[in-house]
Amino acid sequence: MTTFDDRENAFESKFAHDSEMQFKAEARRNKLLGLWAADLMGKSGEAAADYAIEVVTADFEEAGIEDVVRKVAADLAGKASADEIRAKMAELLPLAKAQLMQEI
Repeated sequence: MTTFDDRENAFESKFAHDSEMQFKAEARRNKLLGLWAADLMGKSGEAAADYAIEVVTADFEEAGIEDVVRKVAADLAGKASADEIRAKMAELLPLAKAQLMQEI
């Protein structure tokens, strides 16, 4: 194997790792968003955890965050706007990444 092949394999491995970490961070962000929204709806304990899983699952409907925003906005029924939900998602992403890094 040449040095070029080694570098190519290293870049491919790094890309795969970075993609996996981004996916995990977005899923964790959505879970945290679900827990936040559950609190606004007055849910706690197992009901809040179940709702957080629903939010994580909603992200698989389409690419991007709008599927999650629509679900949470509809469920909150006016307790938070779509823009507030997007802002909360932006706030929670660094927290989700930090949590993942602590687990490694």
